[in-house]
Amino acid sequence: MTISYRIVVTPEARDELGALHSYIAAAADTETGSRFTDGIIDYIATLSEFPKRGTPRDDLRPGLRTIAWRRRVTIAFVVEERDVVVIGVFYAGRDFESLLKDG
Repeated sequence: MTISYRIVVTPEARDELGALHSYIAAAADTETGSRFTDGIIDYIATLSEFPKRGTPRDDLRPGLRTIAWRRRVTIAFVVEERDVVVIGVFYAGRDFESLLKDG
């Protein structure tokens, strides 16, 4: 029997997705921004079935894992008993390590 985890996206991660959408919409158009961020959301949803993917980053925070999407986005999350908690969505060259360390 496979356990399905609930996906929880923190307000900070939601804000980062919104900022990313705005950035892409300004550089291209709203539809492109929506397609890009919807793709990230769809990818995050797959963690409900396979939450232990990605790279463990206990060096930054206990239980933290990161996974890349399209080589441009780093998704930071923690797997809890029944939840996958997405704590950050970082685009391109953002220094997510400094932002997450001891955070």
